Amino acid sequence: MTDSIFKRIEEKRGELIALTQDLIRIPTLNPPGENYREICEFLAKRLEPRGYTCTLIRAKGAPGDSDRYPRWNIVARRDGSRAGDCVHFNSHTDVVEVGQGWTRDPFGGALEGDLIYGRGACDMKGGLAASIIAAEAFVEEHPDYCGAIEISGTADEESGGYGGVAYLAEQGYFDPKRVQHVIIPEPLGHDRICLGHRGGWWAEIETKGEIAHGCMPFLGDCAVRHMGAVLDAFEEKLYPAMAKRFTEMPVIPDGARQSTMNINSIHGGQPEQPADYTGLPAHCVPDSCKIVIDRRFLIEEGIDATQAEVVDLLDDIKANRPGFDYELREINRVIPSMTAKDAPIVTTVHDAIRDVLGQDPAYVASPGSYDQKHIDRIGTLKNCIAYGPGELEMAHKPDEYIAVTEMLDSARVMARSLQTLLLSD
Repeated sequence: MTDSIFKRIEEKRGELIALTQDLIRIPTLNPPGENYREICEFLAKRLEPRGYTCTLIRAKGAPGDSDRYPRWNIVARRDGSRAGDCVHFNSHTDVVEVGQGWTRDPFGGALEGDLIYGRGACDMKGGLAASIIAAEAFVEEHPDYCGAIEISGTADEESGGYGGVAYLAEQGYFDPKRVQHVIIPEPLGHDRICLGHRGGWWAEIETKGEIAHGCMPFLGDCAVRHMGAVLDAFEEKLYPAMAKRFTEMPVIPDGARQSTMNINSIHGGQPEQPADYTGLPAHCVPDSCKIVIDRRFLIEEGIDATQAEVVDLLDDIKANRPGFDYELREINRVIPSMTAKDAPIVTTVHDAIRDVLGQDPAYVASPGSYDQKHIDRIGTLKNCIAYGPGELEMAHKPDEYIAVTEMLDSARVMARSLQTLLLSD
């Protein structure tokens, strides 16, 4: 191996910038799931002339898929000259809502100095662009490589990945017999290797009451007050208990090394009226109140104990509070995922980072989940990591950006990894 491939990547700086800007300028907002087909066709147009066989796959029947908002994915494969392993780069193409506070066009892809701005620049169209440039430089440098390279652009990671990687895994695209190494270029830092992520349990809790006239609340039963008892129990019992639990996983930032729970939403009583409604609310005692909880649990806790802890708390309230009743509905569950440090993809990328940056990488784990969960659990492929450019703290923020120098460094690491994995002795 020589450093000529690094020079080749540096010569592609302009291409890398333009590709990142083009990807940002396709507003793949999720929800609802816009322009998935457009970005897949854009990637196919880029990759097919470079020898890739591109397959567009719609995740029919997956959550969110509809004729108005179809969940389109692309898998591009380029086979080498002889048998060998397959290295797969997976990037999600969807981005979250823009939100407030931007000082630049969220879909303009403006280049200012070393930074490219736009929604999805960091999370994770910059990583997608870096993986494409790395693969192209590798093929140009080593046209007779063995094995295969795959690049996928997938839908819906920001809403669970069920219309993207989960669907592809169910169809066998991540079968270990077909793919041996996976790099997901999420923005965990160009000098870090992300081994996995915490678990997540989403649930809706509804407290029940009885409707009555608001001037005679004693004739009804206020579901909102019952929910207040739930929130009090969370504050007095659950949150203090979670604060004492810490994981051995190298989760970043430090605050995410303990158990956490976010109350995602709360609503009780009458539905909110449209903004142009000028009347007053009716005088009713609310007979229903709902909250959605987002419980991030540690690999040491496990999903069963996490769920049982909340149910036991609710049952205790029910046993001691007159009139209290509830329903609990699970929305989603994510099992923690953790790749071993001695896995081939980990050791390969470790050595590549040391070669490119002159330092050993830090091992981290993500506070939130990403599509490794589906590759691990559905695809049963354990040899998977997240590695890519960008600062995790910039994800979903206004004026999101990606640094060109970090993308170039990441591309060098990815290309060096391909040399290790796909060049025969």
